Parts: sequence; structure tokens; C-alpha cells
Amino acid sequence: VFFDGKHIASDPSLDWAGNYAQMLGVNHTEEFKEVTRLYLMLHADHEGGNVSAHTTHLVGSALSDPYYSYAAGVCGLAGPLHGLANQECLRWLKDTQKALNGQEPTVAILTKYAQDTLASGKVIPGFGHGVLRKTDPRYMIQRAFAAKHFPDDPLFKLANVCYEAIPPVLEATGKVKNPWPNVDALSGTCMQRYGLVQEDYYTVVFAVSRSLGCVSNLVWSRLMGLPIERPKSMTLDSLEAFTKK
Repeated sequence: VFFDGKHIASDPSLDWAGNYAQMLGVNHTEEFKEVTRLYLMLHADHEGGNVSAHTTHLVGSALSDPYYSYAAGVCGLAGPLHGLANQECLRWLKDTQKALNGQEPTVAILTKYAQDTLASGKVIPGFGHGVLRKTDPRYMIQRAFAAKHFPDDPLFKLANVCYEAIPPVLEATGKVKNPWPNVDALSGTCMQRYGLVQEDYYTVVFAVSRSLGCVSNLVWSRLMGLPIERPKSMTLDSLEAFTKK
């Protein structure tokens, strides 16, 4: 329970995102309201193929209540490869910062660090995307915000060097279709900057945002009369044949 379970009253004079920001109680500046507006806008939805949006659609296709449908979607959002990804990226940046032991991050240092990370069998979170084949535009919008409002923040400076150093390392492996940073690479850094340091709560902010896209898609599914979703099944014979290939 955050802040001993005490709730901050809603302020109806504020917009939805600004009101949510002030109710979080971590920062009362206009800049925090702005970064919250940005976060909620960028995470609202990008397409129906992501886990949370698809799960919401799947459960909703059975004509389940929208609340039930989105609750199922949020369960998908809680996975480390989806909604928890921004926490993983932030933690990776912090671990990297510790490993540098006070050294100023440079492209040369981060290139070697990235190569060693991959050589050890570990992954570098925050880079690549299942659909995009270029730098995630949502990342670029956050990067522009950070460059304007906190260019000298140590974590942002480290993330900036990663933006230059890591894609060539990933590209050199020949295994990565998209070596560029995605939205998760910087979102945690932005929230941390303004005092929202409870990293486990980041997925809640993500869920508040994503509710707009998921429920909107659910409404469109009903309007279009889309049928219940039934994934294809495999027989035991087909599975046996598959394992013999």
C-alpha cells in the first residue's frame, strides 16, 4: 500500500491526466502533469496485436462485461515482456550505471559493455519491437521531452549514449530485425525523474492509459459484430507428426 492507503481528493478543474498526476501525490509541478499526459497518450494503444489489447478483445468476443474483458487484458499487461518491460529497462539502466562505477558513459564504453552483455548470454531490454522496423516514434517523443526538461539527468544521459552505442552492436549480430529503442527504453526514466520511484506501480499507470485503447477497440468489435474468437486447435496426431520433423 502506497502512502499508508491515504487517498488524495480528485480535482475536477484539471484534465484527466493532470488530475491523475496530482492524485499520485509524488510531485505537484506542472512538468509532472505534462509527463503524465505524455505517458498516458503514448501508451493508450498502438495496434490490436499486443497482448493486453488482444486479450481484452478475446474475452470481450464472448460478450463479457468490458470490465471483465479489460481485467483479463491487464493480467497480460503484468507480464515482464509486456507491461513490466519499462521496469526492466529502468533496472537495466541502473545496473549499468553501477557497473560503470562513476565513469562518464561514452559510446566506446557502452559498445564494449553491450558486447559483453550479449556474450554472457543476457539480453538488453528496451531495444527491438515485434512490429516496428525503425526507432519507435514514441521513444523519440519521450527523448525530445527529456532533452528539453532534464538534459543533464544522469540516467537520461546514459540512455542517450545507449541510443547511439547499442543499435550497431545488435545489428552486428545479424539476428536482430529491429535494433532500435522502443517506448519502454525511456518511459521509466521519465517517471523516476519526477519522483514516481515505486517501480511496481508503473504497470498501473500503463493500465490506466491502455484502458482507452482496449475499451475503444472493444466498442468497435461490438459495432462490427465480430464473432467469438476461436483459436485453431491441433490434434494429438498432428502434434506427434510435428515432433518427428
